[in-house]
Amino acid sequence: MAETDARYQTMYSPLVDIIRREPVTVPPQISVLEALRVMENARVGSLVISEGGKPLGVFTLRDLLSRVALGAWDREQPIAAVMSRENLVSLGAHASAYQAALAMARHRLRHILVTDGDGMLLGVVSQNDLYAVRHAGVKEVSGQIRDASDLASLQTAAAGIAHLARRMLAQGTGAELLTQFISSLNDILTLRVIELTLPDFALPPVDWCWIALGSEGRFEQTFSTDQDNGIIFDCPEGGPAETLRAALLPFAQEVNRKLDACGFPLCRGNIMAGNPQWCLSLQEWRGRFSGWVYEAQPTALLNATIFFDFRPLYGEEKLSQQLRDSLLAITGANPAFLRQMAVNALQCSPPLGLIRTFVFDSAEFPHTIDLKLYGTRPFVDAARIFALGKGIADTGTAQRLRAAAAMLQFQEEDVAALIDAFYFIQLLRLRRQQAAKLEPKSANRLDPASLNGLERQTLKHAFRQARKLQQKLQLDYRL
Repeated sequence: MAETDARYQTMYSPLVDIIRREPVTVPPQISVLEALRVMENARVGSLVISEGGKPLGVFTLRDLLSRVALGAWDREQPIAAVMSRENLVSLGAHASAYQAALAMARHRLRHILVTDGDGMLLGVVSQNDLYAVRHAGVKEVSGQIRDASDLASLQTAAAGIAHLARRMLAQGTGAELLTQFISSLNDILTLRVIELTLPDFALPPVDWCWIALGSEGRFEQTFSTDQDNGIIFDCPEGGPAETLRAALLPFAQEVNRKLDACGFPLCRGNIMAGNPQWCLSLQEWRGRFSGWVYEAQPTALLNATIFFDFRPLYGEEKLSQQLRDSLLAITGANPAFLRQMAVNALQCSPPLGLIRTFVFDSAEFPHTIDLKLYGTRPFVDAARIFALGKGIADTGTAQRLRAAAAMLQFQEEDVAALIDAFYFIQLLRLRRQQAAKLEPKSANRLDPASLNGLERQTLKHAFRQARKLQQKLQLDYRL
């Protein structure tokens, strides 16, 4: 199996690159006693029961206690009689570490099976594998979220996420890993909020999917973040969308309320699942997106920067995938819309003057730069346009740039420079937000004079990389 150095492992890493060891397996006919001896000799706490290379079930120390020690134990009975099938959760080799983290949280597991396209077992990935040792505390916070049983314990877990993130920043964790850890833990928290809220509502028997939008949808959350979410639900052609929406909204509003209580403020623009505008059937979402693409007004362009970065978080992911397929089909066939998006993106130029000095834009905050508006946004906007034009389903900025590189004729080193520049600005944003906890209006504003000489030069280089991306947009769309 591939051995990936933890220093280079991210939450986007494919599971096949995270597998650390060969799985310990036994055939289904082996006796319980023999299986226990295998566990003892291999010094493992779980076994995979497999036949012909395909997993049939798992047997853990918990099963030993509940199904064997506390039951009528016949040590000669086959292990298949006491193995667990409900814990047989597997993901494909190219599923991401993030998907594994969510699956573990959803099913309350500490291990996930990795299989190939034919369902053959490749290995087992544990929480320890996902959260490398040098990120001590991530696994503990994840477990705290998973075990939360009420709002108070969720609030404690949310505070734990914030504390851990600030500690990781102080320890020098890079911006890419840090934002991914923040986003993945926030996702697991949201998932647990949804799970704890579901029993209180009688939801209609239809497929639905909770989606993350904006920076959460891009997997790029920082310390200063509010809620951006929505719901997609399935509705038969000509069916009662209004009736289904009315049944889903009280549940969505309660989830929004609990997230707010956990430190994720209600969206000031009301872009939340509890708003009937953003709790829509798949057909309605398709119509909404189509209207924005074919009627490229300023409001539509603004909505595109938030809503087109959606990704599934809970529920039937196929609804999100179907919506993504529809979106890419219409944007790929509508260069006029993409050109309007490019025009809009170019309005936020990197703040460099003609002689490479910084350009300041605020009388309220003199000698400062808005690192979000003029720093990360040029990268985010350009990557989104490239993805929508090239049929790329990724939502993260770095992933979009990597996926589009060959189609845009970018050299590998050029893409690496762009991504490094983006994450350097993200790192400065995180530092600034850490320092400005009581000054939310200036949380993304930085006085370059507060940086040392090397950091100022690196920031200028990062802005020049943003300018290169914008020049690529100008060239592609003849602006």
